[in-house]
Amino acid sequence: MPDSSATARQGYIAALSAFLVWGGFPVYFHALLAVPALQVIAHRIVWSLMFVLIWMYRRGELGLVRAALCNRNVVIRLALSASLITLNWITFVWGVAHGHVVETSLGYFIGPLVNVLLGVVVLSERLTRMQWTSVAIATLGVAYLTFMAGGLPWIALTIAVSFSCYGFVRKVVKIDALPGLAMETLILMPLALGYLLWSEARGVGAFGHVDTVTTLLLIVSGPLTASTLYLFAFATRRLTYSTVGLLQYIAPSLQFTSGLLILHEPFDRARAVGFLVIWTALFLYAGEGVRLSRKQQAPAVAA
Repeated sequence: MPDSSATARQGYIAALSAFLVWGGFPVYFHALLAVPALQVIAHRIVWSLMFVLIWMYRRGELGLVRAALCNRNVVIRLALSASLITLNWITFVWGVAHGHVVETSLGYFIGPLVNVLLGVVVLSERLTRMQWTSVAIATLGVAYLTFMAGGLPWIALTIAVSFSCYGFVRKVVKIDALPGLAMETLILMPLALGYLLWSEARGVGAFGHVDTVTTLLLIVSGPLTASTLYLFAFATRRLTYSTVGLLQYIAPSLQFTSGLLILHEPFDRARAVGFLVIWTALFLYAGEGVRLSRKQQAPAVAA
């Protein structure tokens, strides 16, 4: 809970910065079409780890990584979260490379509703009537898109479920954002580096063999990944949960817009109807979140 306007301002700046960068990721990764999706993810892991370790060294926090490595329970849970975020990244990058930016944005739109379902099923949380209505409407929207497309919107569902489960796992692991990211990328490093070396040995490695801009984009993808995750964690500690929940829709909105206006993806009437149904559910859910937040804050203000 923010305790001053200055703290809240810092939270807003951090949240907006993270969501604006995430919103521009489709255009960023579209510029890497010459690189296979798995190589993009491998570079993202390797350069993220290098950036985070240097960052933590300068902050004198490398001891946090060593402490986490000695905790078997933390290592197992972070291995699971690392697998989930890797699946999310691969699906996102593959979707961008194959002209499905609009569908990837849908995944991040419905992600919060998956969070709600996780809370109900796993944590036995109770929903209000309006929240259940929002979930039901969103389910109808996904069912409609499935019917019109002749198959499940698997890209959107994979992105939504993987990111929601990732957030849930990270929520129950007692480790801060930066050392947690360091551990996740450290766990993935052998596979990522091994794959890059294997690609290089086969003569299909892109790093240093395409053009200078592509090489720089691969390197910068690491710091971008690490810094945005840090900014997101920073914001969540300084803003109310409902505020962050509303701000998070900036990213998929920008992704959706870039898919239509910059990358010129098709968006027919049938898909528009499905999106409209899901957006209606999100609007109702967000409004209910604001109402509940104000209701909880009212006694504290009165006191």
